[in-house]
Amino acid sequence: MTTTLPDLAQMKAGMKQAWMSGDFGRIASFTSAAAEDFVKRIGIQPDSRVLDVACGTGNTAIPAARAGASVVGIDIASNLLVQARQRAAAETLDIRFEDGDAEQLPFPDQSFDVVITMFGAMFAPRPECVASELLRVCKPGGVIAMANWTPEGFVGKSFQVTFRMLPPPPGVPAPVLWGDEPTVRRRFSSGVSSLGMTRQKIWFHYPFSPAETVEFFRQYFGPTQVAFSRLDQAGQAALRAQLESLWAGYNTATDDTTRVEAEYLEVTAIRA
Repeated sequence: MTTTLPDLAQMKAGMKQAWMSGDFGRIASFTSAAAEDFVKRIGIQPDSRVLDVACGTGNTAIPAARAGASVVGIDIASNLLVQARQRAAAETLDIRFEDGDAEQLPFPDQSFDVVITMFGAMFAPRPECVASELLRVCKPGGVIAMANWTPEGFVGKSFQVTFRMLPPPPGVPAPVLWGDEPTVRRRFSSGVSSLGMTRQKIWFHYPFSPAETVEFFRQYFGPTQVAFSRLDQAGQAALRAQLESLWAGYNTATDDTTRVEAEYLEVTAIRA
């Protein structure tokens, strides 16, 4: 990792701004069912202590609490935590949501039986710090479960479209490397007694056309909104055209809606 600390602080401030832009709750609502399936496969036991890292608006924290666990969720975007608290309160679930960074978790060693992160911690710029922190706060014999977009899947390809026009900072690994099995094995090469990885499918189904889907993400998905804002008019038109082409090319719907299959890597590690 070649990023200096001042650069890192600036980068993280930019990441926080990006995730707080738009209205991620509108985006997350379309993956809530997949989040429930992910949590069910973990097999969370009642009365276990669960940490949801980069919890967003609560898609995984809420079903974990429904299973009877004592849940804490952290995220860098405070406005997403407001939405998460509102969702939990609507179901009278006692979940603690706090500001927190996946690279520096504000908890003592071995605090949790289960540590989960779905499409969240993979975006932190220093993956080795993330892996170390997930292991540190998990109890021996506990479970670390991740859901990470793969490079080959639809979401990975959509990231590539954006990165071609707006490359990430030098020295920062691509987030989708968390969806690459050899890379995950290296990152969890020590500290685990077992490591399982399974490719899972998720369907994005939006009640509007591919072009309207791109506009939906441009309006509500913070990172996409910020990407467009950094381009001039010609660049925005080019990015929109490439994204519309990608969504249309993967669309399996035969009406005026959009239905796209995306792939993620489900990682299950047992803390040694």
